[in-house]
Amino acid sequence: MRVLVIGGTGFLGGYVLKALLERGHTPLVLARRPRPLPEGVRYLPGDIAREVPDLRGVEAVFYLAGIIRERGQTFREVHLEGVRNTLEAMERSGVDRLVHLSALGARRGTGSRYFETKAEAEALIAQSGLKATLLRPSLIFGPGDEFFGKILRGLVCQPLPFVPLLGDGGFPFRPVYAGDVAEVAVGALEKGVFGPLDLVGPKEYTLRGLLELVMEAVGRKKPFFPIPLLLLDLLVPLLSPLPFAPLTLDQYRMLKLGNTAPFPEALKGLLPRPTPLEEVLPLYLRC
Repeated sequence: MRVLVIGGTGFLGGYVLKALLERGHTPLVLARRPRPLPEGVRYLPGDIAREVPDLRGVEAVFYLAGIIRERGQTFREVHLEGVRNTLEAMERSGVDRLVHLSALGARRGTGSRYFETKAEAEALIAQSGLKATLLRPSLIFGPGDEFFGKILRGLVCQPLPFVPLLGDGGFPFRPVYAGDVAEVAVGALEKGVFGPLDLVGPKEYTLRGLLELVMEAVGRKKPFFPIPLLLLDLLVPLLSPLPFAPLTLDQYRMLKLGNTAPFPEALKGLLPRPTPLEEVLPLYLRC
């Protein structure tokens, strides 16, 4: 199958391209400028923020573009306007199959622009009438990820003799491996699985538990220093715009919401053995 991958040069895109190639598909990657791509992957010039080019000959589209921090691009540009432009290009070209990367927790009224723009994109897709699969992952982990590889690693590896902890660290999460997300994405395309699909790993953790796993993976042992949420509610908005801020205000709001769900029955057929976090973290985390 000839598949266009938007966001194919990003963290998750590499895993999806690998899965598509292994299963005999022909991936194309849309990007503003040529990038090094795996053998067998074609480059298609285009800019989702302006207009997605003609897609005739494409049989399906994967929309994986996303950001978790606004640096030059905004959540609205990437998560919403890019989706709108993609849907218009698909309609012009007669492409009716979409696999879209949304987020577990995507909904209005959260105060998180990340979640809210993802929810707006889901609404656009629902109105389009396309045969769409909406992937809603929890935290995604794997080599190259930002949350474990940068944010949590940064909290553990900084030179202070303690690890800062948001409140009591009891916020729940159910992380999912990037390779598993790719396997589900390609499997859903091949098997015609439509509608929303929560993507979670085999086990739920608290934020405190995740930090303990990161400490174990990098060989550090430090006590926690809980910071009251009332204090963080005042400090984070002030520090968030600074380039060295460990957390943005949007990320802080998402952490306080937690990000978990039961392992859905529909996922079992696509992912018989979800990858445990403990197997992967030691392979790529270092201080």
